[in-house]
This record gives sequence, C-alpha cells and structure tokens, in this order.
Amino acid sequence: MDISTSVLKGGAVRYLQGQLARTYLNSDAIFSDETKQYVQPYDPNPGDQVAIHLRTAKNNVECAHLHINDDIILMSKTNSDDLFDYYIANYIVGELELRYYFSIDKNERRYFYNKRGLHLDIDSVYNFKISPGFKTPDWAKGAIMYQIFVDRFYSGDKTNSPVDYEYLYLGRITRALKWDHDVEADDICNFYGGDLQGIIDKMGYLADLGVEAIYLNPIFVSPSSHKYDIQDYDYVDPHFGVIKNDGGDVLNFEKFNNRYATKYMSRTADKENLEASNELCIKMIAKAHEHGIKIILDGVFNHCGSYNKWLDKAGFYKAMGYPNGAYLDKDSPYHNYFLWYANDWPNNDAYDSWWGNDNHPKLNFEDAPELYEYIMEIGRKWVSPPFNADGWRLDVAADLGRSPEFNHKFWQDFRKAVKSANPDAIILAEHYGDVSPWISGGEWDTVMNYDAFMEPLTWFLTGVSKHSEDVQPHLRCDAMAFENAMRYHMARFNIHALQTSMNQLSNHDHSRFLTRTNGQTGRIHTRGGVAAGEGINKSIMMEAVVFQMTWPGAPTLYYGDEAGMTGWTDPDNRRPFPWGNEDPALMQLHKEAISIRKTYQVLRTGSTEFLWNEYGIISFGRWDDNEKIAVVINNNPWPKEIKIPVWKMGCKEGNMTCILSTHAGQVQKNLDRFSIVSGFMGVTIPEFGSIVLLKE
Repeated sequence: MDISTSVLKGGAVRYLQGQLARTYLNSDAIFSDETKQYVQPYDPNPGDQVAIHLRTAKNNVECAHLHINDDIILMSKTNSDDLFDYYIANYIVGELELRYYFSIDKNERRYFYNKRGLHLDIDSVYNFKISPGFKTPDWAKGAIMYQIFVDRFYSGDKTNSPVDYEYLYLGRITRALKWDHDVEADDICNFYGGDLQGIIDKMGYLADLGVEAIYLNPIFVSPSSHKYDIQDYDYVDPHFGVIKNDGGDVLNFEKFNNRYATKYMSRTADKENLEASNELCIKMIAKAHEHGIKIILDGVFNHCGSYNKWLDKAGFYKAMGYPNGAYLDKDSPYHNYFLWYANDWPNNDAYDSWWGNDNHPKLNFEDAPELYEYIMEIGRKWVSPPFNADGWRLDVAADLGRSPEFNHKFWQDFRKAVKSANPDAIILAEHYGDVSPWISGGEWDTVMNYDAFMEPLTWFLTGVSKHSEDVQPHLRCDAMAFENAMRYHMARFNIHALQTSMNQLSNHDHSRFLTRTNGQTGRIHTRGGVAAGEGINKSIMMEAVVFQMTWPGAPTLYYGDEAGMTGWTDPDNRRPFPWGNEDPALMQLHKEAISIRKTYQVLRTGSTEFLWNEYGIISFGRWDDNEKIAVVINNNPWPKEIKIPVWKMGCKEGNMTCILSTHAGQVQKNLDRFSIVSGFMGVTIPEFGSIVLLKE
C-alpha cells in the first residue's frame, strides 16, 4: 500500500514532540534495538533470561526503566565510555511474544523511548519485540538473493521449449519467440525458452556476481509463461526440464480443437518427461549448493490452475486416462477441492476463483482435509532429499482460506511441516500491509518487503509508485516522509524477520526500478516498451543499489537489474535477459556493492540509525562492536556539503575511509579519507551521488 496521509501527518506530530524532548534531553544519544548488541540472547527460547540494554548520553539521565508487558524494571548502569552510559535489565521470557519500551527520567520529567525515538508519550505500535522460540535461518540474514523468472533468464536446452500452436489457453495460442523479440502486452502464452538447464549453465555467473540464494518464480507444470496457475505440484514443468518423449501433434483448427492438443498432453503428463524434469531440478539445486547458493521455490497454494489435474477444465488428464476432474464430473474425487457456487450441474463454471480469474480456481482446504494434507506433504517434499530446496516463497499468502482464523492455522501447520523436514528452510511470504500477525513465531519467517523498503525508497528517489502508475512529486526527496514511513513499517517486524526480509527494487509484479527513475507513468499497452527506457537516470538507480546493499534485510536482485534492464509493470518487466549487452557501470556497481556487503558483517546484523536527513539527503549508520559504516545518499540535482554526526554510532575522533561512491552514472572507488572532529565528519556528496564510509 502507498504511504498514507495519516502516517505523514503523524510523522509531523512526532517530529515536533521529538524537538520538544530535545529541549530537555540529549535524545539523539539514546538508543536501543533488538540486535545482538542490545538483546542477549537475541533469539531466546521460552524460559531464558534475557539481558536488555539501553544507551544514553554520558551523565545525562537520572534513571531508566524497562517497561516489558505489565512489568516495570529499574535498569542498572553497567559501564560508560567517552560518549555514552549503558544500562541493563534482565527478564525471564515465557512462550508468548513480548513488547517493551523504555522510560528515562530527568529534571522531574519522564520521557519514553521505542522504535520511533524519544517522545513525551508512548505509541505502542513502535514498541520493541521479543518472540521466544522464533528463529530464522542464519544463512538468510542479510543474504544476497537473486530472483529468476525462468522463461526469460537463459535457454540451456533448445529441445524443451514450447512450440507454436502447441496448445490454446485463455483464447491464446502458444508462440515461441526469439530471445530478442519485444515483450508484448498479451504475454501469457508467449515463450522465450528459458529453463533450468539455463540456470545451471549460468550458475558460475551468479556465483561470480556474489549471489547467495536464488528465488525462482514457479517451476511446476503450468500452461502459462508465469506459471502461477499450477497444473501439477509434484513435477517440474518439462518445458523447464526435460522432454524425453515428444509425441503428439500441435493444434490444427481444421481437424480438432484445443481439447486435443496432443503434443502438450504428451509433454506435460508423460511420466518419463516428468520424472526426468524432477531429476534435472535435483541436479540444478545440487549445482547451486556446490557454489554456496541456496534455492527458494515459489509456492502457489492459494489457488491452482484451470488445467490442474484436479479440475481438468481442458480435459487433458481425462484423455490421458486419469480420474475425472471436478470440472467434468460432479462425482469427481476432487469435487471438494473447489468451492462451487451452484449445484445445478452442468453449471460447472460456477467455482470460486482468485479475484474472479477463472484460470486461478481457489483451493477449498476447509472442505477437503485430504487436499490440506497433500499440500503439507508438498511443503515437506521439495525441501527434503533428494530435492533439498532451501525454502518457500508463498504467493498471495494472506488470501488463502475463507477466514483469518483458518489462514493462520494453515500457515502454522505449514511451518511445522516444512521445518520438521528442513529446520534451516526459509518461509517467505508475499504480503502487503501489517506483517506483525504473521511473524510472531508460528507462521512465516519473513516477507517480500514492500512496505518497509520498496515503496518508501521508490517514492523518495523517484516520486512515482512501484507500478509506475502514480506520481507524487511532493514525496520525492522528502527525507522526513521517508524516515517516518520506514520507522512506521519497520516497527511491525521483529529483528529476525527484518534481517531476512526480501528487499527488492524490482520484481515480476512491478515496474523495473531503472524505469521508475524517469519519473513517468505508463504501461506497455499505453506507452509501449521503448518509453520504459527513455529519460531514465542511471545515477538514481545507483543510489538505490547502494542503499539496498547497506540497509538491513536480504538485498534481492530481480534478474537483469544488474545489467540495466528497463520495463513497465508486468508483463514488460519480464523481458529476456540481455546477455552480451549488459550495462558495464551497473554491473561493476553491483559486484562491488555485493562484495562490500559480504565483507562486513555489520551490514548484515549490525545496528541501524539515521544520522542526518534533510531535503534530498539520507544518511544512516551501521555499527556493532567491531565495525562502523556510514552511508550517505544525495538525491538532489546539486552537490551538497554536510556534517554527519557519526558520534551517534560511537565515533568521536579518527578517520573514515570511502570504500564505495557513485556519481554521474559511474562507480567512484577512490579510497578518500575523512577526518572525524568532535564526533562530526564533513563530506561533500555530488548531485545524485552516494558514498559508503568505513571507520578506520
């Protein structure tokens, strides 16, 4: 969802309250978070004693209290340094999620501190969280992820690609397009030939780029190019895998109709093809693991596809000798797998579907316990030997079921099923809005981070929405609105979900970020594909990449962003990868920024705080006990000289070294040194530039 007016207005009120607090107290020195520096252990089990820490300015407060659940605990000062005092309180946690905040007393006044900062009142939405027993995989914390839309990444096997007239789907005939063919608005049955062998062939490229995990859009049997209409959950689509038996005919409208597209039937239902495709998937995952790369599969469990063998709307499976599908027979063994709105058979089109799309029939788990258990088994199957995938991304996860209560129960059971098979597998959901009900410990690990990453960053840097459908120029360069939105939405996360959240600039559902830098609106059917690459600002894209690679979470590249791909919202964002025509400056930036991300642990798990923000300027610090990094983004069309209060992350004197900077669409790695004087560091950031600085 977009940044709401209420959030922005509330931010202004909080700003004024914060200014009032600063009149009496050095509020910028007060800090705590949920990282290992301030919560030990930061992933406690029920019954553990947890030490919770608070930092204040040295000799600046009279006392501090921890407010946790209904308890108020006087904190003890443990130690001090040149800048700060440190307080501690211990608490034994139970099984339920805990919320806490702090109060600070000075001059007979009480102030309150939580994730929104220091204020004269407390807004519980921003309270810190501890979820006993909730752990997310360590490998996913801050990991470099890479999303692949399989049909458009790379073709490694020319014998498995869909062919012209192979079948008819949603009134469209399949078309096999050349790799350099422009994406068309009606794209659902257009195929370019990307496959799993192509991913295997490019595994060295991904490893060299620095990728640590691959998220694959759906790979299971499906008639569409996007494959969010699953036909068979047990098998990889042979068009992505292996076609050993390629019998049957393509469509010939003079002889037969779409129900008898025998080539497609043979390719997608032949057991040898299916088993061989699964074997190739096993090989691909093993190859990825050899390169130290994890594999996350796309789980589409809210709905299946109209060609699914349980519904069999086209009659393919009946023709192949399978049991009758529910569309063809009211006495089908799969009848209860779907919710029917009419009992006057043959009114067989009256089934529940996702958002009214009849090619996405909604699965009726409430009335089909055998279907419920089947999907639990699918969750276990693909993260277990011999496949050994490393987790699931869950499509439209909050839509599943007919009630919130059922939805939560389903994902609780799904988590148990997956984690029992592979405790180190990640469960990552597509979700818009408040994530907190789903990540209290019993359901998802984390989410695709739209609200606390893609959306606010897009508004600040480009002034357009993530779909390139709306322009709000007043949000571009509005650092206050950006910070308020980030604090508001990040407060919904606990630290474990935040550190593993999928931070994307682009993906298969939204316009390419590089296109958004043109500040224009459009879709492929209204503007055409060429316009998506006009008026772009590569320097703004570089600002975004620097922010992405230094901010908490798992920075996730959408295939081709590193190569300079453009495109409006889907399907234009699903263009084939431009092999041989990559943008060299963007490739260099991604490699160097990823290398820095992987070199400094502080960028994965360290504390984070804004240092100094003003119009067009964002600066923040990442620090822990060993490393301190400052990042500055200048989104103004003019250079800006600022003094960064690096004392906020414990830097009083010394030097910081530039380890990465960008300007004029190029990477500037000059290793300049900057002096810290009394906790401040002066630096000039060029127009549309960025800089990353490391404390020596």
